[in-house]
Amino acid sequence: LAVAFAATKETHKQWYQRRVRGAYTRGVPAQAILAELTGRSGGVQKGKGGSMHMYTKTLFGGNGIVGAQVPIGAGIAFAHKYKGDGGVCVALYGDGAANQGQIFEAFNLASLHKAPCMFTCENNHYGMGTSDVRAAANPNYYTRGDAVPGIKMDGMNVLAVRDFTKHVAEWMRAGNGPVVAEIETYRYYGHSMSDPGTSYRTRDEVQEVRKTKDCILMLKGYMLEGELVTEAELKEIEAEIRAVIDEATVFAKTCPELETHEMYNTIYQDMDGVRVRGADGMTYGIHSP
Repeated sequence: LAVAFAATKETHKQWYQRRVRGAYTRGVPAQAILAELTGRSGGVQKGKGGSMHMYTKTLFGGNGIVGAQVPIGAGIAFAHKYKGDGGVCVALYGDGAANQGQIFEAFNLASLHKAPCMFTCENNHYGMGTSDVRAAANPNYYTRGDAVPGIKMDGMNVLAVRDFTKHVAEWMRAGNGPVVAEIETYRYYGHSMSDPGTSYRTRDEVQEVRKTKDCILMLKGYMLEGELVTEAELKEIEAEIRAVIDEATVFAKTCPELETHEMYNTIYQDMDGVRVRGADGMTYGIHSP
């Protein structure tokens, strides 16, 4: 989220397999995000994309293939350079994807063309459930760019990540090419609903990180210490957030499901009136706005 808040409207983001937070910071309301997760017509993609594919004009969704969004991010960055519009791209991936060959290809091409792409590895140390030191011969992911300079950041420090992203964006806009950033973070829960998150680490480890490094608690501490907010105001903010999510949850459960004819729409641009083939070869529909 700190990366998103540091990004300007000219910054394009190519997310990975968990795009919900990215969509929210790019201006998508909570209602549209949750309705997308339930496959409803009020979703940001009308329920067609689900959790894997949420898009805005500056968020190029995620990808169902691990690491496949990174080369796309390099292409977006090259487009910015080609157009000379001053834009940059942030391409995010996890430590579990960091060993994918296509990522190194993206590094190479971006470096050759000086494409302004911040390749960002969010290292939570466990991928889908395997420790980074067991999965990678070199778990220092920021060093893997070869000719691409790299830097490692404390991903639990919101302000540090925000300022870091701003400086990297300025550096790339100056024509210096891409950067490999490793943002060291942590996840408290399992990789998925089927993962309890305790078979490859201890509960004590999780609780220790919660108590000593939690990014939200740290930010609250900074705000209170700097007298930017009071405890009472923080409680009001938290209550407002809960109300927004509760309302969005009701919307996501009650919003109408997608009508059948919508399956033929939003395929390509400028297709209105075009006859579109269905799944069985015998069914057709008409693309409409």
